[in-house]
Amino acid sequence: MIGWVAFACGVLFGFGLALSGMTNPAKVQAFLDPLGNWDASLACVMGGAVAASALGYVVCRRRDKPWFAAEFSLPTRRDIDARLLVGASLFGVGWGLVGLCPGPALAGIWRGSAEVFLFNAAMLVGVLAVRAADRS
Repeated sequence: MIGWVAFACGVLFGFGLALSGMTNPAKVQAFLDPLGNWDASLACVMGGAVAASALGYVVCRRRDKPWFAAEFSLPTRRDIDARLLVGASLFGVGWGLVGLCPGPALAGIWRGSAEVFLFNAAMLVGVLAVRAADRS
């Protein structure tokens, strides 16, 4: 059951990303360029995402356990270390340069764009490199 719920949530998330234009790198780059041809519509998408997340946390705090698991799995770390700063910096630079981040890149595969496939391949290589570095 958990697998089906996760799949449905992923499909809903991907549909929302596609509907909002987040899978279009040009739209994302226009949002990230406030001094150029700025497209503020993604601010509404981000506001909706923050509101939905905040609502999720409110619901989570009022329940004893989640619907489809034995317990909640919430982040507990609050420290800011070099790994977090490097990862956030790489994410931000990559998002600004390419106009894609992991969720929209995966949801954007349906577009059939060579750039999206290249981004996903590079992302996979990066994930495997980090996992290999963590093991050593």
